[in-house]
Amino acid sequence: MRTRESKSPLPILFAGADVRARDITLLSSISLSIASGPPTALIGPNGAGKTTFLKAAMGLIATSGGGITWGGNARPPPAGLAIVFQRPVMLRRSCAGNVRYALAAAGVPTRERERRTTELLSLVGLESLATRPARRLSGGEQQRLALARALARDPTVLFLDEPTASLDPGATKAIEEIVRAVSQRGVKVVMATHDLGEARRLAGEIVLLHQGIVIESGPASAFFSEPATDAGKRFIAGELLT
Repeated sequence: MRTRESKSPLPILFAGADVRARDITLLSSISLSIASGPPTALIGPNGAGKTTFLKAAMGLIATSGGGITWGGNARPPPAGLAIVFQRPVMLRRSCAGNVRYALAAAGVPTRERERRTTELLSLVGLESLATRPARRLSGGEQQRLALARALARDPTVLFLDEPTASLDPGATKAIEEIVRAVSQRGVKVVMATHDLGEARRLAGEIVLLHQGIVIESGPASAFFSEPATDAGKRFIAGELLT
């Protein structure tokens, strides 16, 4: 991966941001800064607003009130951000073909694509499956390929929406190892997860969302050892937030 450019999208600053769809409030008065560093984990019950938060931070949906800035700019940059959704769509191509397509879309010169394809498939542990049709991969393998495609954009920030949902322990471990490797390369990872164990293992920062509101945010170590809110304590204990 190339060195981070000076025009970084970080920090991503939510300033009283609201997101509404028709008469439904999906995010309410979010004020939060996403800065460089270890992964940030978004946690909370289903319907808390985690996916909406990721889409807003990616610039895929507009705010209805307040605002979001990327490195001080009012619009997200054309490069530097990438997202992997919970159920990625595989192109009718081989694993390598999927990655080459992503590299071409990212503007990588033709002469560099084979080298980058090999590099990215190796990073996600799919180099031995380069010629296999992507749609014949297992669920965990498809998620790893989706990560490789996202990384073809050479992002500064990588958003992940429940990357290990419905995966078995072995596939989950493989995804978590990739997240660690990517983070160690300087990519800021922001991930939604339903798995508190995963959040403990990976996150440097926790954001607890409930009903579109940030209930609590801060260092993961502090959150898991002594949450600052009653909702945080109940969520860690496995109680339902209503």
